Amino acid sequence: MVNLEDLYRILRTGHVQAQGIVDTVPVPLLVLDGALCIQSANRAFFRTFKVQRDDTIGKQIYDLGDGQWDIPELRRLLSEVIPRSTAVIDYQVDHDFPGVGQRTMLVTARTVFNPDDLGTTMLLSFVDATTRTRREAEIEILVGELRHRMKNVFGLVRALANQTKAEGVSGETFRDAFLGRLTAITEANDQGFIGGGDSSLEPLVERTLKPFRMTPEAIKIESGPQVHLDTKQLVSLGLALHELATNALKYGALSTAGGQVLLRWDVEDKNLLRLKWTERGGPKVAPPSSTGYGTQLIQFALAYNLGGQVEQSYAASGLEVEMAIPLKKPVQSD
Repeated sequence: MVNLEDLYRILRTGHVQAQGIVDTVPVPLLVLDGALCIQSANRAFFRTFKVQRDDTIGKQIYDLGDGQWDIPELRRLLSEVIPRSTAVIDYQVDHDFPGVGQRTMLVTARTVFNPDDLGTTMLLSFVDATTRTRREAEIEILVGELRHRMKNVFGLVRALANQTKAEGVSGETFRDAFLGRLTAITEANDQGFIGGGDSSLEPLVERTLKPFRMTPEAIKIESGPQVHLDTKQLVSLGLALHELATNALKYGALSTAGGQVLLRWDVEDKNLLRLKWTERGGPKVAPPSSTGYGTQLIQFALAYNLGGQVEQSYAASGLEVEMAIPLKKPVQSD
């Protein structure tokens, strides 16, 4: 099978153009004269662009079909670029070709000077790079998204460090509190990546609360509608749930045998997520004399980060927390 380099050498050394030689080239190929009329085309060209030989040979390239090759980018390539150079490699042309669709073609053009006269021959080859170009664009978007996520995560980690109480506590206590919160962020980010940047609420709840479920009855989850969250929502809500569970384990319902946490959620008007955290069977609850770091962190995660609202009620039967979070994607009713 002859490649483009072989064919280029054959034509330069004065060999007779043979259709059989042209047809062995695996990529779409045109042989043009100095007036840009098509002298020859290979089978790959006819097959790729769905044109017939009788409608192609002898015509100027811009007159093919319904003018599908009358492309401003290609005109510039042939009229301006080629006369200044003997070759142009992989010049990108984006066009919606009739019968083929939107394609990204890499055009390689070589000018072959005939030593016997003043005429020139031009070889024009096309490589369909549509799939590769789309993949490269997707990768570029993913890298940009990763960069954006990492910037947000580092900012949140810094805020965590500032919000985690250091005064009057041991280094071990600070470490455990900080690492616990950091783990919650990591778990939520993992879920966001696994879900392609958009994941469901229920898996987040299950993963975040699983380490605190000492017995099957300790944490009861009443699943509501299926809700999809973006990465920022996953991280912030995961952090808030982790903080609530940590406080319940240290001071609330999960600190005593038989205590229980009930979590349920619903959606109002298709775009407002309401989660209700209810503790029962724990120690007697009393409103704190000052706002604690855990409360501040929950407010930071939900109110500041997500534009939501948090209401806490210190009922005699146990702590109750209601969280309202605006959703970016409306939830469709069944």
